[in-house]
Amino acid sequence: MSGTRPYPDEPSGPFPSPTTTLEDRDGRQIDIVALDSFADESLEDVVEMYVQFDPEDRAQGIPPTGEQRIRDWLEAIAENTVNVVARHDGDVVGHAMLVPDTGDPAAIDDPGDIEWELAIFVLQAYQRAGIGTELLEGLLGHAIDVGIERVWLTVERWNNPAIALYERVGFEATGTESFEQEMAIFLGE
Repeated sequence: MSGTRPYPDEPSGPFPSPTTTLEDRDGRQIDIVALDSFADESLEDVVEMYVQFDPEDRAQGIPPTGEQRIRDWLEAIAENTVNVVARHDGDVVGHAMLVPDTGDPAAIDDPGDIEWELAIFVLQAYQRAGIGTELLEGLLGHAIDVGIERVWLTVERWNNPAIALYERVGFEATGTESFEQEMAIFLGE
């Protein structure tokens, strides 16, 4: 088991496995769906979501701006990531992913042997409606299903709504940089 970060001693969860359906706070029916791979159709749906994403809500340079850069970014990480999307009326309105924190993603023999970095994005028109929580919990449930044990993230320290969301599902602060808060969760062994 490799690892450079501290993780909580006790596992968090349980978390629901996708597919799940919820009614958000605005009365919209939202489906939380795991993507086993980025097939052409699902890739295009996720690209379209990021094209609509407000650049002001970007964090640490992601998502990139511009349709081609978005497509290139998703294609570069697609093969080894774990992905869950939120859909409303068939359109992707949220995307959460886990990216292996290893120099050689092709060498992943056991997903439980490495750390995974989390990224989550929800379109602005769908924020503060409970979708982020459900999307995050669905991603963590899917992560458990595929054998992932340790997940970490960084968030800007002034992003109190995001920090509160992460803490609600079980993430704990593990370190701070000048403007970033690092957090981690242990999903079990």
